[in-house]
Amino acid sequence: MLQNDRFLRACRKEPLDYTPVWIMRQAGRYMKEYRALREKVDFLTLCKTPELATQATLLPVDMLGVDAAILFSDILIPVEAMGMSVVFTENRGPVFPEPLRTEAQVKALSIPLPEEKTPFVIDAVRQIRRELKDRIPLIGFAGAPYTLATYMVEGETSRNFHQVKRWIYQSPGWLHALLETLTETVSLYLRSQVEAGADAVQLFDTWAGMLSPDEYAEFSLPYTRRIIQDLRSAGSFRGPIILYINGGGTLLEKMADSGADVIGLDWRIDIADARKRIGDRVSLQGNLDPCVLYASPDIIRAQARKILTKFGSGSGHIFNLGHGILPDTPVDHARALVEAVHQESSSFHE
Repeated sequence: MLQNDRFLRACRKEPLDYTPVWIMRQAGRYMKEYRALREKVDFLTLCKTPELATQATLLPVDMLGVDAAILFSDILIPVEAMGMSVVFTENRGPVFPEPLRTEAQVKALSIPLPEEKTPFVIDAVRQIRRELKDRIPLIGFAGAPYTLATYMVEGETSRNFHQVKRWIYQSPGWLHALLETLTETVSLYLRSQVEAGADAVQLFDTWAGMLSPDEYAEFSLPYTRRIIQDLRSAGSFRGPIILYINGGGTLLEKMADSGADVIGLDWRIDIADARKRIGDRVSLQGNLDPCVLYASPDIIRAQARKILTKFGSGSGHIFNLGHGILPDTPVDHARALVEAVHQESSSFHE
């Protein structure tokens, strides 16, 4: 039995005494303790060393008092295991020296078995669970197929994603073949985390928000739905599945059709409107603008209460940022957000 299972109960819309909160990228460069870890090893080594990944995962649990831990890793770990070289840079983010440009490259990709290619992720999940000692739930995660495909085809983060959009309209068969391979890969990858002890999982389909509704319905949603169905049918996993899309306001109804239990919202969406549109079908997660954490604690509290008020009474809300926490955020401000949500939300659960 978890000592604090509020996150899981909110995902299931069960009664609560306050709204739970965790923060995307809650272990990161804004913490001096994390920066100290990075001074010893590069980012990829940090992800691939279970002891260090465990330390990073636990930092916000101990320092901020969040209601859920999330595995410290990166969405591109399984992509590297598929046979693609990826370099993590400080200024440009992840870079693929040889991005996908041909059908032959797609066919050459493998579907890695997690126990063989990414055992360090499995070991990290197990070690984190031991170190958490049932204090709070642990969230596993993966990138959704379309978002992973954007990195593999573009070669790095893009402003307009013109290379992958070129595939959509000139070579859709290549893209569907890539998405099929990624779907198998992500399903196995998430299943390994669940079997190792993850209480919930989040699918990051970050760049699907760049798609039109019709494009999303063809090139993203079916593959997300298959992964969720696979997780549900593969064994006894009944934990929450969260789907997050940055810029997904035009896709909410379709996202709710994915089978996910929780829909993550970015800060561009009014959470009251989102609850009217899909909140009776799923729980909602979000959605404070990360830049609010630059403000004073009083303003952070007021902005947090505004979101709590817009969601309204009852369960079914997990408080979070609308995207990842920014590297120059003051740690005290992140802690102030967690405290504000815990204190201000109790009146919405009477």
